[in-house]
Amino acid sequence: MAEEHRPLAGCTALVAGATRGAGRAIAVELGRAGAAVYAVGRTTRSRTSEVRRPTETIEETAALVTAAGGEGVAVEADLLDAAQVAAVVERIDAERGRLDVLVSNAWGGDHLVEWKKRMWEHDLEAGLRMLRLGVETHLVAAACALPLLVSRPGGLLVEITDGTADSNRPYRKPFYYDLAKTAPLRIAHDLAEELPEYGGTAVCLTPGWLRSEAMLDTAFRVTEENWREGCAQDPHFAMSESPALIGRAVAALAADPQVARWNGASLSSGGLAREYGFTDADGSAPDFWRYYAEVQQAGKPAEPTGYR
Repeated sequence: MAEEHRPLAGCTALVAGATRGAGRAIAVELGRAGAAVYAVGRTTRSRTSEVRRPTETIEETAALVTAAGGEGVAVEADLLDAAQVAAVVERIDAERGRLDVLVSNAWGGDHLVEWKKRMWEHDLEAGLRMLRLGVETHLVAAACALPLLVSRPGGLLVEITDGTADSNRPYRKPFYYDLAKTAPLRIAHDLAEELPEYGGTAVCLTPGWLRSEAMLDTAFRVTEENWREGCAQDPHFAMSESPALIGRAVAALAADPQVARWNGASLSSGGLAREYGFTDADGSAPDFWRYYAEVQQAGKPAEPTGYR
């Protein structure tokens, strides 16, 4: 493959939370760009996490990375266990001697969200578990991996969340979900103050309405092939995007020699598609968060024309 199509050849990435959805697609697109990708997660061929989706494994993710042209390495680790995460980083250092990209995508808390409950009505244990899964995992990954990431100039930290800084400024009900999804924005904002001294960059990135495996088969009961049938349940689903879009966004950031211009920024897959000129798997470029502000939040009828 020509080098211009492998801009990340020789680079090493760690994707924390790479089992499915955005994490899997990010790992695959980084591999497509030539990177060696360590896909870290809890669901393996022999063990299933509390998300209870045994058909999606880190081994499968690693195989997809390799098939795309990179080198996929599946690593089982609980991202709440600092010793396990430190061992992953030590392995990367021993095997590669470098870490160029850290993607903090861990979540796995959707099954805990009580969407219509007030803070004091929401199950406290479930709420606190959401914060551990969606915030503490990101802190553990950063604390363990940043020393290797900043050991050479050019390291990139990408915090993945749901929503931009603008869309998350109002209250994103319910309470614990709001905290879990605004925290990565602040993590990137704060680390953007600390990384430049070492030539590093921190950003926060969100997909739009992501057609994850669970969104397709559980929420809308459709497949990627017939996903538009889901618009009968919610017309705004016409603005949804496949996980490939955010994967390509991360790959574009990682390959950008001027990525430091984004340091501390809140970014979206749709916005970066316009900036870098990539598209979703179907050739479209849905800009969901612009649509959300101008159409959905404004109470206008669903109309994706001009937004994808």
